Amino acid sequence: MNSEYYIGIMSGTSLDGIDVVLVDFNATSSLIYSYFSPYDDNLRKALLSLHQSGYDELDRAALLSNYLSSLYALAVQNLLKYAEVQPQEVAAIGCHGQTIRHCPETDKRYTIQLVNAALLAELTQITVVADFRSRDIAAGGQGAPLVPAFHQAWFGDSNIHRVIVNIGGIANITNLDPRSMTIGFDCGPGNILMDAWCQRHRAQHFDKDGQWAASGEVIPELLVKFLEDPFFTSLPPKSTGRELFNLEWVQGCLCGNEKNEDVQATLLQLTVETIVQSIQVHCSGASEIYVCGGGAQNAHLMRGLMESLPGKRVTPTDSLGIAADWVEAFAFAWLGQRTLAHKPGNLPAVTGANGERILGAIYPA
Repeated sequence: MNSEYYIGIMSGTSLDGIDVVLVDFNATSSLIYSYFSPYDDNLRKALLSLHQSGYDELDRAALLSNYLSSLYALAVQNLLKYAEVQPQEVAAIGCHGQTIRHCPETDKRYTIQLVNAALLAELTQITVVADFRSRDIAAGGQGAPLVPAFHQAWFGDSNIHRVIVNIGGIANITNLDPRSMTIGFDCGPGNILMDAWCQRHRAQHFDKDGQWAASGEVIPELLVKFLEDPFFTSLPPKSTGRELFNLEWVQGCLCGNEKNEDVQATLLQLTVETIVQSIQVHCSGASEIYVCGGGAQNAHLMRGLMESLPGKRVTPTDSLGIAADWVEAFAFAWLGQRTLAHKPGNLPAVTGANGERILGAIYPA
């Protein structure tokens, strides 16, 4: 059987590093190999600094695009080396890039993902598809989330009502109801606030297994303050990012005498509550909940979801054939394939676009 290799590259809002997968899209499509390259502290700080306007930001952004592209290329080369696949065997790379701004509001309407796709094509000698979000925004959509189209294609079942919950920096859900149109949207913060609070007070990039959060107590009045943000009650389509959910947002809700571990517990509960509320309001009747993204590795968070969704199966996407850590990278390999095949990659009911669009720009090898 002929192979149809594609590579997917994802570096998400959590700023933990680069996920790269090699996928064979033949009749028995499968993930062949995966590779992770972590960000160092200097790169993480440099990327965070570009989330707000600052000195010489155009130069800094251009230089970071080049540097990121060299890291993407190195990750691809390592992936292919371990998988024993040659670059000329790969049809294309679908590269999401690193989001530094996401402003889908009607008075702005732009999104920026750092990557020099031409340089990536040059360094890897593989065709690159990038800039997936801009066309959807140009068509009146929010450019996000894009993964629900992949969730529908890969995880949908003609008889079972499923929900896919992606918990990266931001959490989003996809409602796969065989009786109705697929919808999906950002619920709110996933790991982004927990990671930031943990970094500030424990100098750790994340709270492993949610152990620190588990040592604290949820502060009910603080949780209420968090949930008062209008984003949580706004109707989809909707998407969000660091522009809204950041440490300044958290600080604005604090009294100042809270224990740090209690704030962490409350932030974790915020993620649980907003996911659960979204499922209850928009995905009524779902019997199976599948979780992907870094949040699937947070044992305390997963327990919270299970306890808040009694009677439903709550489990990582591993049981559907793709390990939770690699779903988004797999999705962008699939989106790259869609682009080369001149097929649409968005779901207008999810993003709010005026119609289906072929996403991405192609940089030939």
